[in-house]
Amino acid sequence: MAQIISNAAVGRTLLILLLCAGVFFFIDFLVPALAALIVCFSSWPLYQKLMVKCGGRSALSATIALVLIIVGLITPLIFVFSYALQEIRAWVEWLVYANQHGAPVPLWIKDLPWIGEWLTLQWQQFIGEPHELGKIVSAISGQNLSGISRWVLQLGWNTLGLLLTLLFMLITLFFLYKDGESVAKQLDIVGERILPARWHRFSRVVPATVSSTVIGMTLIAIGEGIVLGIAYWIAGVPSAVAFGVLTAFMALVPGGAPTMFTLISLYLVGIGDMTAGVGLFLWGSIELFIVDKTLRPNLVGGPIKLPFLPTFFGLIGGVKTMGFVGLFVGPVLMALLIAIWREWLRDEPDHTLVTESLESPNEQGHSS
Repeated sequence: MAQIISNAAVGRTLLILLLCAGVFFFIDFLVPALAALIVCFSSWPLYQKLMVKCGGRSALSATIALVLIIVGLITPLIFVFSYALQEIRAWVEWLVYANQHGAPVPLWIKDLPWIGEWLTLQWQQFIGEPHELGKIVSAISGQNLSGISRWVLQLGWNTLGLLLTLLFMLITLFFLYKDGESVAKQLDIVGERILPARWHRFSRVVPATVSSTVIGMTLIAIGEGIVLGIAYWIAGVPSAVAFGVLTAFMALVPGGAPTMFTLISLYLVGIGDMTAGVGLFLWGSIELFIVDKTLRPNLVGGPIKLPFLPTFFGLIGGVKTMGFVGLFVGPVLMALLIAIWREWLRDEPDHTLVTESLESPNEQGHSS
């Protein structure tokens, strides 16, 4: 009696079911795992040099790399975010007070050129009247101001979850460093079975794309946050650390950093400090010109230069789906999609040329 379903089909079905079950049970670990993969891809060339200095001992190399990441990256970021959160907490407390009692229009808003009168009317309508600001916040975010205030003031309750996510990421990163070469070989075997003609090019393009995208975006964002944060402090802007952190986040979005320093420059002009406002705007413009013309083209994207629209969609979609990690996961996924698309398109002309070259002798024989 003939077999109705082949053994290969049964094996593929079981494999798909096992993969679905794995995704279902381990979906909560997806974010730390993706974060660890991104960090591993980005730092892999440096890790290979460290491994050579350690004599090829993968466990020792992975331990040293993890310690360097904790001391040199994670610890400073924790201190900066903690300080910035304290400043943001004061903003939220002011917003709650303004929502309950209303707030008069600041003089610097009235004195702004061109838009001062319009902003004054908007302020009187939505902030000057009690409880109007809360309606706007509720309409946009679905939460009221008191709920946001409690979330900020009681953020310590969520610290344990953040620390656990960070711990899972570091554990995953350790084993990715330690067993990365064997995992890469296994992926090559599977990839050659799935895409025998294209896998070698994909396996070269993907790590270079992920590494350059993440490192470029991170370095540029941190650099702009530090440089403009120092400029805010020199110009006398209140909450300079918080604004520097916000500028670093906005620098991940095309056009975000210039929007930040332009608004802060207008604030300085509005409060009567014309010199600081104009100086900050000029400094930000010069810094932005240098970054966009020299650093960004060489750092971000590597072999794949992301256009504006895929970058924007990657950022928004990543943040909406995965939160903070999505700032990096989204653009990386878009870069990979564009890399795969371009590689696929590049194969077509080669395939056409090969076909024509195979057919041309026959055609010549017929013509002769």
